[in-house]
Amino acid sequence: MKTSLRRPLGLPALALLCASVACSAPDGKASPAVPTPPARQAELCRALHKELPETVDGRKRRAADPVSDLTAVWGDPAISLRCGVGRPKILTPGTEHYNPTADSVEIDGVGWLPERQPDGSVRCTTTLRQAWVEVTLPKKVVGEAGDISALTDLAGAVRKTIPVGVLP
Repeated sequence: MKTSLRRPLGLPALALLCASVACSAPDGKASPAVPTPPARQAELCRALHKELPETVDGRKRRAADPVSDLTAVWGDPAISLRCGVGRPKILTPGTEHYNPTADSVEIDGVGWLPERQPDGSVRCTTTLRQAWVEVTLPKKVVGEAGDISALTDLAGAVRKTIPVGVLP
């Protein structure tokens, strides 16, 4: 007599549902993914985290989930910051998005590379700094014109903690 073990078909689906619920923020507000930078960049990012302002564009800082010295969020919809991210694809040779003539802007002494996202938000990444700092401004903040002036609230902290320098 042959015996076989059978699993209910719904078990994998239930496990997937539980995993997705466990990964979502408890207040329903999405938080940015935590980057994993090299040690030196992580050190710079921790210094930046200590200097970040309590408000950006009039939005109060709130806790990110998970809590990390490499991320920060303000308001809802959230302005989010991630420090220690990788080189933007638009600056990476060999990727389909590579654009060696991408335009950057300087705001209060910090160079930023703005990139409009499909959802209307704008992702801005620092340029010529020893750690990549990425700030995503939601569509509600930037509007149709792509207003990135909220970065003025972050420029002082970036200037103070992330030295000028070129990353490989």
